[in-house]
Amino acid sequence: MTHEQVAENKEPRMDWQDLTDLTRGRPFTVERVRLADSGIAIEGRFEPPQLAQLGIDDQIFVAAFVRAHGSIKEMERIFGVSYPTVKARLKRIAEHLDFVDVDPAPTSAADVVDRLRRGEISAEDALAELEGR
Repeated sequence: MTHEQVAENKEPRMDWQDLTDLTRGRPFTVERVRLADSGIAIEGRFEPPQLAQLGIDDQIFVAAFVRAHGSIKEMERIFGVSYPTVKARLKRIAEHLDFVDVDPAPTSAADVVDRLRRGEISAEDALAELEGR
């Protein structure tokens, strides 16, 4: 702790990336939560959110995907990787998230065409999805 933190009776700050680095992917529980604006502390055993349990690289990837409004084409541009690489990484991340349906129901032809119009899939991928139905 720094002298200022001791003087103000504050604990050192730690962010999720520090915690992720410290735990190195091992499961962990949070045992104390303090509300920053009131100083109220709650003790118990809390499971961290699923996204916080991902490695920092995957957290960054998910955040970028959300900021790109789910556009795989934009993810290809941002990370300089191919469509299959983005899809494979999303699938791998989704396998760690309980609430994500990793085996979605077949999409309708209209959904495929909409994704093609938005540039999320190539014409070849659209044809393959439509032919595979």
